[in-house]
Amino acid sequence: MVTDSNFSPDEVGRWLDQLYIASAGATLRAEDKRKAIEVAALLSEIDRALRGLSKARGLTVVDAASGKAYVGLLTAKLVLEAIARPAKVVCIERNPALVARTEMAAQTLASTVPITCECADLSQAGVWPNAPALVVALHACGPASDVIIEQAVASATRVLLLVPCCVGAGVAKVKDAEALAEALGVPRTAPVRRRFVHAIIEADRVLTLEAAGYQTEAVEFVAPTVTPYNTLLRARRVGEPHRVAQAHKARLRLWSHSSHVVTPS
Repeated sequence: MVTDSNFSPDEVGRWLDQLYIASAGATLRAEDKRKAIEVAALLSEIDRALRGLSKARGLTVVDAASGKAYVGLLTAKLVLEAIARPAKVVCIERNPALVARTEMAAQTLASTVPITCECADLSQAGVWPNAPALVVALHACGPASDVIIEQAVASATRVLLLVPCCVGAGVAKVKDAEALAEALGVPRTAPVRRRFVHAIIEADRVLTLEAAGYQTEAVEFVAPTVTPYNTLLRARRVGEPHRVAQAHKARLRLWSHSSHVVTPS
């Protein structure tokens, strides 16, 4: 589990209070405090990733499926302002009400780093900037994680930091993972079957990124007591041919035990 955070949850909590609550007598809810822990850990990941990139280009950060854009806004204020390089943040969110809240919060934030809010579905390629330095997504639900991977690869993202959330029927490979569970005799007991399917989906996402040329790690970025969805996929584009070939072979092996599963593309 990642523990060497440079940003404290208390500091992040104060910013969330200022940007989204800021009314007399109101305070952060328990879920907001847990969110502050997650955002603080992600900001540390973002800071390390961006400082490790070449200084030859500006830094474009995409907050995908941004919701209230906690991550995107605080990346602009606390990370990019401190790095002091040409930079911008693009928040992509399909819910107009959340986009409006983000725009209001951005005005309160008054960051020197430009922040753009795109009200669009993640699948709309036209809203994704070309070759962003970093794409980040905190708790991308269901199929959103797979769309983010697809668009991050297509736009030649240099670093992807993705925290997937729930795995439901909308995820394209769920039926294949269920078929694999049947083929291997995994018990139907709900917690056992659910965890198996979730693990297979996460494994496939790691291998999909590797096959696209990204060196990918799966790490616990916060404790499971903060959120059960605490796996961070940390992917960096390296384009190493041997790694790509090995990942393609691994995906074939992953799905080879079920006759129902088609060969992965």
